[in-house]
Amino acid sequence: MSSLLRRLIARTPRSVERDTVALDLDDGRVLDVQRVRDPRAKRLKLSVDERGARLTLPWRASLVSGDRFLQQHRDWLADQLSRYAPDGDVVALVPGTTASLPLRGEDLPLHWHEGRFTRITRQDDGIHVDLSARTSAATLRKTLRAFYEAEARTDIGRWLPAYLAGLSRAPRQVRLKVMSSQWGSLAPDGTLTLDLALVLGRPSAFEYVLVHELCHLMQANHSPAFWREVESRFPAWRDERAYFHAEGRRLKSRLHRLLSSD
Repeated sequence: MSSLLRRLIARTPRSVERDTVALDLDDGRVLDVQRVRDPRAKRLKLSVDERGARLTLPWRASLVSGDRFLQQHRDWLADQLSRYAPDGDVVALVPGTTASLPLRGEDLPLHWHEGRFTRITRQDDGIHVDLSARTSAATLRKTLRAFYEAEARTDIGRWLPAYLAGLSRAPRQVRLKVMSSQWGSLAPDGTLTLDLALVLGRPSAFEYVLVHELCHLMQANHSPAFWREVESRFPAWRDERAYFHAEGRRLKSRLHRLLSSD
């Protein structure tokens, strides 16, 4: 059979399918779980992030087996979701409310003002928000994201020069992104991506993630050689890793709530 004929009669690749299934928890809550059929999946997988719970099934798995898997992991799921519970101090950014914003490990007071343009700035007494008469909720969220990105780039610009001299090569560029689970990544082309939620946490933790990803420019793995590179540049890395274990999900959840339209 010719290769052309094989391609013509080949089965059309399956695409990812998504729906939602309700799960009753022991405390009486009903949880909506996103159910995803993925042709690339090799096994049943349950995951939780700031967006909620997700059940991934291979194509060969039945819906019954997926429901059984959910029931077997109800306690684990409830425990994981409690770690993503909304922070009582952080609500949607609503003009005029007396609230605070997280930045560099602190909750800074908000000050609202009328202005010609929508603008958010950091000052000695807290964070000031200027709103025009036509400012929409979407514009305010966009401005807040730009504010956090500018603050994060200020920190990166302060730390990065001290580490560049000891690297075999410099990163191609540094990007900021809202990431679901990772705190940073390094692409093969040298592009370094960092989670925007880092700027909400303590600065030393942010700096550690930057150093971690920079060390991947020399060791594209997590071998003992890689950790020696990290240790030589950031000896307190274990403390920062423990900080992320304790506070990481909260940081991601807070950023998600502040930038979400929900």
